[in-house]
This record gives sequence, C-alpha cells and structure tokens, in this order.
Amino acid sequence: MPKVKTKSSAKKRFALTGTGKIKRKHAFKSHILTKKSTKRKHNLTKTGLVHTSDEGRVRDMLKI
Repeated sequence: MPKVKTKSSAKKRFALTGTGKIKRKHAFKSHILTKKSTKRKHNLTKTGLVHTSDEGRVRDMLKI
C-alpha cells in the first residue's frame, strides 16, 4: 500500500491552530489595490478560519 500524500498546494495555503481549526488567508490582496480602501486592505491582511462546511474537504486535502 503506498503512502497517502498531502496535496502540496493545500499544504502551502492552510495551517492548523492549536485547537485544531484550520487557518487561511484572505483573497483579493495582490493587485488593483488603489481602489480598495485602507480599512478593507487592512482587514484582508488578517487571517481567517475555514468555514465548517468546507473544513472536511480541506482536511481531506491535508490528510488530517
């Protein structure tokens, strides 16, 4: 039986918290930043959590 491999793209994008939740980064922070407000850009910098409905798929990609 071969080893179960983690999706390398998911490994780069997600991280686990101490309580077992999955952290993620916000989208829309890479370009066309002049029209976005400072407050919006600041809030996009913060990390978020993966929604519970998507958590199963992400855990499957991470093999955890």
